[in-house]
Amino acid sequence: MLVGFVCKDTIAKVIYSLYNVQMKQKMQSQKTEEIVYEPLTLDEIHEAAKKRVSLITKEFTEGFEFIKDYGKSVTFFGSTNLPEGNKYYEQARSLAGKIVKTLGYAVFTGGGPGIMEAANRGAFEAGGPSLGLTIQLPHEHTANKYLTDQINFDYFFSRKVSMSFCAEAYIFLPGGFGTLDELSEILTLVQTNKIEHVPVILLGKDYWDTFDSFLRKEVLSRGMIAEKDISLYTITDDEEEILEIIRKVPVRNGMKYHYE
Repeated sequence: MLVGFVCKDTIAKVIYSLYNVQMKQKMQSQKTEEIVYEPLTLDEIHEAAKKRVSLITKEFTEGFEFIKDYGKSVTFFGSTNLPEGNKYYEQARSLAGKIVKTLGYAVFTGGGPGIMEAANRGAFEAGGPSLGLTIQLPHEHTANKYLTDQINFDYFFSRKVSMSFCAEAYIFLPGGFGTLDELSEILTLVQTNKIEHVPVILLGKDYWDTFDSFLRKEVLSRGMIAEKDISLYTITDDEEEILEIIRKVPVRNGMKYHYE
């Protein structure tokens, strides 16, 4: 079932990348000392794909097992580059603390620096579960020091699926390409009914108002999204409003799986 959860397109991309990117380097004794690259054989592609899919399945299994221990949760997203003292850092820290104290929810993040650290810090200081779904990166220690528990991933996409698996709300603070990618994916999953219509809250009104204006002026006006799609997210800086939104949301039991 978990392998089935990995969409066919993802598996195809894995195999395609193995064929096109993972080339063996074979040195040949030529005067020019030229390196000749030869493609993988079909057997090598098959074996490498089996190993890759096995690791992906393992990451999904362990990720879901990790998440299911926390029945009610909120996931925070945002820039890794915003330090303590930045207003968005402090907003994330404050809100996460209130979510733990007032609602008794766990706080999930990617476990790294910036906004992730801020949300984990707020949850940690409030005495609640402060959880990280970290990613293994070369020559970089990504986990912040405010985690009460964590799980590490090798693949960004299995980590992303796990982060969107069962949160009662998603809170986005200002960020760069990664944050915008995660926001677009969550909105698409809700828009296409692949996950329940859970709250997507954009905290940092001065930043997200520009995003909203872009969607209305450039995307909605050209018919690329519908008017109702604009209501898939809420832009607010009011922490009490956010707490009330989360309080009204039914507890989820995971992501829907469509059998054929």
